[in-house]
Amino acid sequence: MANHKSAKKRIKQTIKRTERNRFYRTRLKNITKAVRQAVEAGDKTAAAEALKRANRQIHHFVSKGFLKKQTASRKVSRLHKLVNSLDAA
Repeated sequence: MANHKSAKKRIKQTIKRTERNRFYRTRLKNITKAVRQAVEAGDKTAAAEALKRANRQIHHFVSKGFLKKQTASRKVSRLHKLVNSLDAA
């Protein structure tokens, strides 16, 4: 257990940050899952709408510092590619 005041503060900060990151990580999984399910169902309009929400939310995570800019771009790009595959099929 921590003995210094600053060490106790760091423990509290770590717990708080861990909870916040867990929330963002779960939210990110659910967002991408919604897009993938819409694509699997073959519903182009629902997939486009889910993609729009995902794009907005993922870039919001960048502003909060949860994701790096390039990581977010890669994830959004892959989702776009998936949704655009409905047009080709």
